[in-house]
Amino acid sequence: MTTLTASELKRPSFVNGVKRLLIDGRWQEAAAGGQINVVNPATGETVATLADGGQADVDLAVKAARRVFEGEWSRWTPYDRQRLLLRVHDLIEKNFDELAAIETLDMGMPLTRTMMLKRWASQTVLFYSSQTSAAASETSNNSIPGRIMTLSLKAPVGVVGGIIPWNSPLVSVWWIVGPVLATGCTAVLKPAEDASLSVLRIAELLQEAGLPDGVVNVVTGYGHTAGAALAGHADVDRVAFTGSVETGRKIVTASTSNLKRIQLELGGKSPDIVFADAKLDAAVPGAAMSVFGNSGQVCVAGTRLFVQRSIQEEFVDRLKAFSKNLKVGNGLDPEVQIGPVVSRKQMERILGYITIGNEEGARLACGGRQLSGDLSTGFFVEPTVFADVHNDMRIAREEIFGPVISVIPFNDEADALRLANDTEFGLAGGVWTESASTALRMAQGIKAGTIWVNCYGPLDPGVGFGGYKMSGYGWKGGRDHVEGFLYKKVVYMNIG
Repeated sequence: MTTLTASELKRPSFVNGVKRLLIDGRWQEAAAGGQINVVNPATGETVATLADGGQADVDLAVKAARRVFEGEWSRWTPYDRQRLLLRVHDLIEKNFDELAAIETLDMGMPLTRTMMLKRWASQTVLFYSSQTSAAASETSNNSIPGRIMTLSLKAPVGVVGGIIPWNSPLVSVWWIVGPVLATGCTAVLKPAEDASLSVLRIAELLQEAGLPDGVVNVVTGYGHTAGAALAGHADVDRVAFTGSVETGRKIVTASTSNLKRIQLELGGKSPDIVFADAKLDAAVPGAAMSVFGNSGQVCVAGTRLFVQRSIQEEFVDRLKAFSKNLKVGNGLDPEVQIGPVVSRKQMERILGYITIGNEEGARLACGGRQLSGDLSTGFFVEPTVFADVHNDMRIAREEIFGPVISVIPFNDEADALRLANDTEFGLAGGVWTESASTALRMAQGIKAGTIWVNCYGPLDPGVGFGGYKMSGYGWKGGRDHVEGFLYKKVVYMNIG
């Protein structure tokens, strides 16, 4: 197990210099020679530089992925791939301190939280190592006269384009790399330009584990260039994307180039519902951290917080007290609970929504400002709570992706369900109550892919989650997710 020193945790040696593209096992400059600055969101300091990949680089990466898919990699057995994934697991565990520090420097999540992802990463890679025989075959009865046997087979779909979001690439990368390695597909990854470093370091570890050249390629760059080129590439068989609805629509359009399979996870505006009988000592911090945990940059965040009217004032008072006691700052500080948002652009977007909330007539209970003083060079927004929000306000309808909670009162179960489902999204939801029957009725009634009861946010990679309505389609994690990287064929065999 490798343990970093205090200075290495503050600045791993990997976070330095120019980072290149990984294509066909070789690290190389972008064809056009462009570069993108990597900015530490806690300080505003440029800490490294990415290669700015484009169409030409994506073409090379896809060709490499196709070549190895049809060549050496196709001859690896399930046993071979499982052994590889187990080596990957051990290297990720050995180097996780470094990966967590890279993630914190790159996108701002506090080190106390990135370090907590170690168990999740371990579980995830081990789960996918157990799925290397998913491409199984089976015989089935049929009604064809004579001695015709039917054999159902599953096979890897081919080259997968993975467009990875910036809000937690250390997690998101495994939703793609895990099933790719388990099923025998190959991949071209396009991490977000705002947070690519942990993906690049993981790519180095995959090489160290013995992954054949070209199985996983990484092209850094902007979404409108490298991302668009990957989504529309005629030799990519499947695209997995996590991001905005607007970009998701563009990917659907681009996929028509060859009618490729697509998986979209497009965010949400999830309802978190607190009934009067809930245990507030658990519900207040649980509801708060469902939003504030990654500075609101979580697709499943319970940003529409519905509180039963009879306890609304008490709940808001408790929420204010809890929020004001959270320590916001540089994520490398072990006492910090809330880090910066990922970029100046994102900070300005969040502050813009706070202005909108004030203009719409919501009551600003706490927060609402950019932090000043020693933190003024970073991209910090105070944990913010709006009370007396109406469900038709923009802050209650549009995904802010920042540390902003909208508290909306409700009267009874029917009112709560009506309000909760009055949204274009359907990713997740939460319920806080001591009544099992209330919890079950609400879980059945909320139109979303994942519901938590008396907790919010835990995800088992072996189960996974998926969206509904405008939150996208496809499943991330679990056996259903693995199935998405396979296609089915049936063989009719005359054995007479």
